[in-house]
Amino acid sequence: MAATGEATTTERESPSPGGAREDAGPAKGRSTVRSLLRLWPYVRPIRGRLISAALVAIVASCMSLVIPITLKWIVDGPVADRDPSGAWLGGALLLVIGVAEAALFGIRRWLVARPLASVEAAMRADLYRHLQRLPVSFHDRWASGQLLSRATTDLQLVRLFLAFPLTFLVVNGATILIGFAILLAQDWHLGLVLMVPAVPMMILCSYFEKRYSLAARKAQDQIGDLTTLVEESVLGIRIVKGFGQHRGQARAFRALGMRLRETELRKGSLLASLWALIMTLPELALGAALVLGTVQVADGDLSAGTLVAFLSIALALRWPVESIGFLIAVSNDTATATDRYFEVMDAPEADASPVDAPSEAAGTAPRDPVVAGPPAAPAAATGAAPASASADHSGRADPAHDGLRFVDVSFRYPDAPPDSPPLLRGVNLHIRSGETMALVGTTGSGKTTLTALVPRLLEHTEGRITVDGVDITTLSRSELRALVAVAFEEPTLFSATAGENVLMGAADAGPRELERALEVAQAGFVHALPRGVDTQVGEQGLSLSGGQRQRLALARAVVGNPRFLILDDPLSALDVHTEALVEAALRQVLAKTTALVVAHRPSTVLLADRVALLSHGRVSAVGTHHELLRTNAEYAALMSGEGSDQS
Repeated sequence: MAATGEATTTERESPSPGGAREDAGPAKGRSTVRSLLRLWPYVRPIRGRLISAALVAIVASCMSLVIPITLKWIVDGPVADRDPSGAWLGGALLLVIGVAEAALFGIRRWLVARPLASVEAAMRADLYRHLQRLPVSFHDRWASGQLLSRATTDLQLVRLFLAFPLTFLVVNGATILIGFAILLAQDWHLGLVLMVPAVPMMILCSYFEKRYSLAARKAQDQIGDLTTLVEESVLGIRIVKGFGQHRGQARAFRALGMRLRETELRKGSLLASLWALIMTLPELALGAALVLGTVQVADGDLSAGTLVAFLSIALALRWPVESIGFLIAVSNDTATATDRYFEVMDAPEADASPVDAPSEAAGTAPRDPVVAGPPAAPAAATGAAPASASADHSGRADPAHDGLRFVDVSFRYPDAPPDSPPLLRGVNLHIRSGETMALVGTTGSGKTTLTALVPRLLEHTEGRITVDGVDITTLSRSELRALVAVAFEEPTLFSATAGENVLMGAADAGPRELERALEVAQAGFVHALPRGVDTQVGEQGLSLSGGQRQRLALARAVVGNPRFLILDDPLSALDVHTEALVEAALRQVLAKTTALVVAHRPSTVLLADRVALLSHGRVSAVGTHHELLRTNAEYAALMSGEGSDQS
């Protein structure tokens, strides 16, 4: 039976904040080119189309340079000779060139449209796949809005860059080089005049790029913060309305919106300044060339047709030159988006087990796009352990079925201060095969963290955890989670039907198993919903009550007859009557499995054969409920309500 995929509410003392830092910016030594080159694994499969599109666009762009040469021939030939037939021929030639140029640009767009959509889809699929494999501690640190903005806004920027600016960086560069070669061939004096602004423009572009990169990164991080706020406000709308916090949320939204507006205005100001200078310098050079060329024509040193052709080519080069500012801005935006994307992709996945399949490792190479939908159901439990779970390290069978063991287990959160003590220290606990163990302790003692170590939602930092005598780190995650089912105190449901949410716990479960699980969890209320088990429960299951959500989550945990069952106070939201019914049905399930149950109330503790008391990160006492009541003052205080764990 696989882990249900519920988000744990880990009992951290000081969780790291997620989201963007206000001072976020390009890393020291960051290179726009190096950042964009990281897209190569995704672009490589369509490189043929991109190269073809670039070549077609270069030919089309260069055809615009043929028009001035044709004009020179018309002016110096038919016009000077007063030959109407030649003028008509020249006009027809110009028309053909214009139509061919337009057709070539249409072909270029056709070449790149479909492949680039597949690049964006592949990157988004890889990001989603990688997020599923990242440890829970990563998701604890990152705001969901930051991740969402990387999967949407940032990837759209990448696609748009590959569709237009990338091609035209190449095309406009080639056009400028070819155009100036033609200008120098026509008259090298005038050509040199037009080339004078090249050096100051290069200095301006370098100056602009550094500052624009900072503003671009800041803006994209602020978009992530804004997305996080909107998401939290929507998901928490009941709290916002219930406590009258809509004005406070609106003020927070306006504040973030104003900060983003100021950053975008800064970007616009930088771009406007650069564009103005880039347009002004070539215009001044063009004016100087016009005056010098007119003098040369008047002196007879230059033909009128040559001057017309020269000025026409110079005007044709205006867009390639003036677009430099725009292309640099878009390139920096895309480089920033790429950096943000790979910040997530570079995050290390949960440590792979030696037997994990290679396909479970993250990669940056593109894969086939995936269709978004509810999370895929994990491998089903058959009620029997896989071969690797019933053998010791030497491969010999272990008929004793050793149950679940914690041996000198310690745990520290990865981002905890180095000098802080571990949350769990030297935990030793043995839940015998077929036994139900209740785990009790004060708030913050590490109960939820300990349960999350079993399905490897968190990785223990020291010691060993074994299932039926096999170290869990020697099992692949799919094998381990086919053995262990979990249900957490805070139930997570998906935007799917009630039945689909339950069946996520076992891929091969059918209607019979579904009904049995609903009966155990006393979740028969689903049959009274408008479409029964086929009723959509909505995002986070918010159309249901807290107790209903918790019962569906419990049904999901038991639907696959798991070998090991981990329950984190799964009955906390139930009323007394329903709790009694669920406990009665749950006893039948617990009698056939090995279970670890986090308990806060005596009624839940009574489901267990034995009880373990977790205190200050250690198991301080183990015994039956009545034994601990007589012999352990801390346990007695907890059960009497005098402890600090009543919630």
